[in-house]
Amino acid sequence: MVDQTSPELVTLERLAADFAGRGRDALLPALWAVQTAYGYIGPEAVRVLSQTLDIPEADIYGVIGFYSMFYDRPAGRTIIRVCTSPSCGLAGADRALHTLCDRLGTVPGGTTPDGQYTVEQTTCLGLCEHAPAALVSRQGAGEQQYAPIDIDAILAGQPGHHNGVIGSMTRVLLRDLPTDRAQTLAEYGEYVALQRALSDLMPEEVIAKIEASGLVGRGGAAFPTGLKWSFTRRAPGTPHYVVCNADESEPGTFKDRVLLEIRPHLLLEGLAICAYAIGAEQAYIFIRGEYPLATERLQQAIAEAEAAGYLGENILGSGFSLHVEVRRGAGAYICGEETALFEAIEGKRGYPRIKPPFPTTHGLFGKPTVINNVETLCKVPGIINRGGRWFRQWGTDLSTGIKLVAVSGHVQRPGVYEIPLGVTLRHVLEALCGGVVGELQAVLMGGAAGTFLRPEEIDVRLTFEDLRAIGSTLGSGAIMVFNDTVDLRDVLRRIGEFFQHESCGKCYPCQLGTQRQKEILDRLATPLPGDRQRLADIGQTMTESSLCGLGQTAAAAVLSAMRQWPELFPA
Repeated sequence: MVDQTSPELVTLERLAADFAGRGRDALLPALWAVQTAYGYIGPEAVRVLSQTLDIPEADIYGVIGFYSMFYDRPAGRTIIRVCTSPSCGLAGADRALHTLCDRLGTVPGGTTPDGQYTVEQTTCLGLCEHAPAALVSRQGAGEQQYAPIDIDAILAGQPGHHNGVIGSMTRVLLRDLPTDRAQTLAEYGEYVALQRALSDLMPEEVIAKIEASGLVGRGGAAFPTGLKWSFTRRAPGTPHYVVCNADESEPGTFKDRVLLEIRPHLLLEGLAICAYAIGAEQAYIFIRGEYPLATERLQQAIAEAEAAGYLGENILGSGFSLHVEVRRGAGAYICGEETALFEAIEGKRGYPRIKPPFPTTHGLFGKPTVINNVETLCKVPGIINRGGRWFRQWGTDLSTGIKLVAVSGHVQRPGVYEIPLGVTLRHVLEALCGGVVGELQAVLMGGAAGTFLRPEEIDVRLTFEDLRAIGSTLGSGAIMVFNDTVDLRDVLRRIGEFFQHESCGKCYPCQLGTQRQKEILDRLATPLPGDRQRLADIGQTMTESSLCGLGQTAAAAVLSAMRQWPELFPA
């Protein structure tokens, strides 16, 4: 119990005052304010927030417990999270984790006796090209990324840093750019596409240009972007909302992080054009809690754009207004699912909703909403400036334009590469990434929810239709490369651990299926009789009966491996 006159209570009430008059939708930023200040969110903080936001205390505890970056009891004043997902695992994350624990005299999941450090292993931090990676939270200061891990720097309190590794065949999104900082507004330019849209085009004409380009969502679902915008514009009910999904959290996926870190104004311009097209005056950018650098640079860019009149009230004297709010996630992969993301913004646990209805009519706060990911919105300014035919000069009839791919694992130059759809996987690995390190054994396409390819399949063209034809997927563009030194059973074990950890538990097929799948994958080297059939049954059940995409794809990589390498599953 905190004394009513204690400095802690005074500080709590001062923090809560920033959210006075607001409702449940302010819960996530309010929890972050307390978590950062105190290192945990204790009973007194919950009581103060309950009174300030008019939310039952039980609901607040439910939200705290949902996110892995929130704590309801004291942890170390410095929390060090070491990523052990596949790419970091290949790069020695387990060794780094245990070395760190040995130096501090603790164990994974433990806190040092003096309360200074807590060390945890965690799932993907989105820094796969710099693996192994760590995320450090310091009480009163917030989060910092360390990639690759530098234990001496972490323990000395030195700042972490990383630069984007980029390459481009088309030089549209990723051209001659510094990778150690964000592009400034002066370098980016005067939001020419937004100015053109506001002065020369009706909203319907903006949508027509996007439809003409053939652009489909770049987050993995590949739904036609112009069609989504059209549905939302025509949907009854006000207000309309635009939401940018910047919560990429799947192992092997980090392309949006690079865009956020080096081209924030490109995203903001695409966001503003979308809002104008669908009739929205409020936009949200929901960004991973594990991306502190991207968050900081994005907020700086928003301030620049508002000061220049490209965001805010009456933009450029057009009568169109747009307010942009950044919402920071707190460690939950499921919040990358669009309806779970809405729930998170609304201050609830990030549980997926049953669809239909779809977000175009019943999205954020039950209102018509467009939700696009970062890469999709970044393609919009170019299409408005140059037209749909310009965008269609790349790709195929069914897979138009350009795409970012995030390559990690055993290649000479892991990083984010901009490609015209239709180039071969071999070209990406050999010409852009400098070749495979060692002898290629397997490529995991589309991230942890993707499928494996064998070396003889890498001449496949990177298009939606070509990959579908061989039973694979482009997904969000994650490409993870494994040479012949890798035990693929260990990769599958890490994937199984990821999905078991990230299942939200709302539906039983996923909740129970990911747990049983992990248990079988953990004993894959010494299987029990019947395990192969159990894995197949579990995978089929999750695929066909889970509520959302997480459960429906949680067994994809495992089932793919069973087809490609049946010898790995002898029992």
